[in-house]
Amino acid sequence: MATSRPQSLADPFSTAPNTPIVEMVLEPPAASFLEQVQTPEMMDTPRESVVHSQSAEGLNAMPLIPKGAPALVLSSRSYIGPEKRKPFFRRPFIWISLLLLAIVVVALAVVLPVYFVVIKPHNSSTNTTGGSGTIPTTGSPSGATSGGNGSTVVTSDGSTFTYINPFGGYWVSDPNNPFNNDARPNSWTPPLNTSWTWGQDKIYGINLGGLFVLEPFIVPSLFQQYPGSVDEWTLSTLMAADTAGGGLNQLETHYNTFITEQDIAEIAGAGLNWIRLPIPFWAIEKWDFEPFLEKVCWPYILRVLQWARKYGLRVNLDLHTIPGSQNGYNHSGKLGSVNFLNGVMGIANAERALNYIRIITEFISQPEWQPVVPVFGIVNEALDSTIGMDQITTFYLRAHDMIRNITGYGEGNGPYISIHDGFEGLSTWTGFLQGSDRIMIDTHPYFAFDGEPNSAPIATGTGLQAGGTWPQTACNSWGPSINQSQVGFGVTIAGEFSVGYNDCGLYLTGVGNTDSYGPSCALFMDASQWNDTMKAGLQEFAMASMDALQNWFFWTWKIGNSSTTNTVESPLWSYKLGLERGWIPKDPRTAVGTCAALGVSGPIFDGTFQSWQTGGAGAGTIAPSSISSYGQYPPTSINGLTAGAIQAYLPTYTTTGSPIPTLPPPTFSPKPPSSVSIGNGWYDEDDQALSPTEVVGCSYPNAWDAVSSPMPTAFCPPTATSTGGGAGIVVTPAPSAGVRL
Repeated sequence: MATSRPQSLADPFSTAPNTPIVEMVLEPPAASFLEQVQTPEMMDTPRESVVHSQSAEGLNAMPLIPKGAPALVLSSRSYIGPEKRKPFFRRPFIWISLLLLAIVVVALAVVLPVYFVVIKPHNSSTNTTGGSGTIPTTGSPSGATSGGNGSTVVTSDGSTFTYINPFGGYWVSDPNNPFNNDARPNSWTPPLNTSWTWGQDKIYGINLGGLFVLEPFIVPSLFQQYPGSVDEWTLSTLMAADTAGGGLNQLETHYNTFITEQDIAEIAGAGLNWIRLPIPFWAIEKWDFEPFLEKVCWPYILRVLQWARKYGLRVNLDLHTIPGSQNGYNHSGKLGSVNFLNGVMGIANAERALNYIRIITEFISQPEWQPVVPVFGIVNEALDSTIGMDQITTFYLRAHDMIRNITGYGEGNGPYISIHDGFEGLSTWTGFLQGSDRIMIDTHPYFAFDGEPNSAPIATGTGLQAGGTWPQTACNSWGPSINQSQVGFGVTIAGEFSVGYNDCGLYLTGVGNTDSYGPSCALFMDASQWNDTMKAGLQEFAMASMDALQNWFFWTWKIGNSSTTNTVESPLWSYKLGLERGWIPKDPRTAVGTCAALGVSGPIFDGTFQSWQTGGAGAGTIAPSSISSYGQYPPTSINGLTAGAIQAYLPTYTTTGSPIPTLPPPTFSPKPPSSVSIGNGWYDEDDQALSPTEVVGCSYPNAWDAVSSPMPTAFCPPTATSTGGGAGIVVTPAPSAGVRL
């Protein structure tokens, strides 16, 4: 095992892409969890295990982070003024002249940085990376435009907080143009008004799990309040019946308070640059038989997107729930069976899903939102072992064609399309739909859910001796596959990961379920018991994971308190708590080189994608072999049907009745000038198809529990044909390099 990080990677800041040339010494942060940015080499390295007792002079007597360590700066050089000289004459007019000259110099020193950093980008038609410079430190939104580290932010309700960002980031709030994209989260990330370069720029991201799609382990108090609730379906049902307690309106209170603007500011201040935002389809609508709170979360989703814009954060918008459930997990909306592309209602539910994907695509492809939402995850964690690889591939090709018919083909036309690996492993997707336009693969690597006890110790020391076998295991398990996927598939991200190497945590495996961890989980559910070696082990594991995954989103930013203990009982999953308590690195760039330092090697991706993979030449010209195999939709076979079932008889919906439910733009106060377009929620005016709806006179089984339902024995409606039923067949056309602008 190597004893130090490779010299070439010891200073990851020296080659970070998009780092401005301007030299800058960072002010020390005021927030406790951003006080110092350190690497493990600055720490002591006792090898005592957390499960052993400690003496007064033992591990917990010595802080994990030495208080006397120097603060990190982005440059090793600082400006030193000219050497002071003895005056060579003493006449008064000379002093007056020098004083006036000094005033002019100071004025220029203040005005020029403000002009080149704040004013010039507003008036320039050219997107430039720019430096962080001197930023005005006035508040917002009442008349202010920008602020950097130490500035005061005034929120919409009049409360204030201090923006802490030691990495050169700055917020921008422009009441006259709410779609101003000049903000930047840090010095190494391009501002929103500048292109992101895949293969060079790196995603250091965070999920906002549990905000709009509720999960028991993220917001346990809501589920503790309603015994018997195990998912959002049952929680919504029980809440709606509790009219005295506020009914479903309690969910709006959660949307309004769980994540605040200060959370988004702290995300930028932690060196992160992307947010993955899970949203439910009921942000658009629900059908009568579904208990969800429809449409109410949409304005709060827009609020998060606007906050992200203000702090320069890009968003991976993830459709986390699918009608009928794409995986049967509690975070799909309903715990139970898979009824998306599977079983009797599989095709019908997929029709609804495609429509919701279409509606979201129309909204985020508007020029007002494209810079903020460059990635759209269209189906979270589809369970491909149940659905089938051929079936899901056919669906993805249909979704790709539908999305690109809306956005046009090629870089800059709509978002990247993110698909999950379906728990099949990245190598399964090598060569997927070659020639498609900007599809990326998303993987969610977790040890916690592998069914193993995972009882190997993690509290084994500090520095490179920290974490036991877990850091090396992360590097070996994930690093090679990520590199290989970037060559064999294209853009590859880890949309979720955590430092939860075991499945300890309140409701982590579901309400009422048990963990697989061998010993007691009590220690892992109470972070107040963790000593320095425990925290050092978790941090080394986190850094190894970050280094191996390269472009990542931690799951998740925040875990809510349990109502019984008023503490976080799944602390391994809270990035925010890890920053505050010391097991998450205060600068994610310090993770670079961790795997190499641990002696782990493997194939290295050189950062160059094929042109079509990033929307260049050939994008949208899908390989003929893929079209011949997957170009007919619906899929020619559906799993989950009884033997001998005639697929053409499957229930489907019609698109001749229901108007499309478009997503409205936000309402701004004060209202921006009439010259500023806010959009109408619909990018492609040629897309006029109606929404799917039930066929009058046809009966449908339970759309969320139809796998075991009897198969229909005749067409409904009777006008349907054996060549496609009510859904109709859609065929992907032959390859074409045509680009819709």
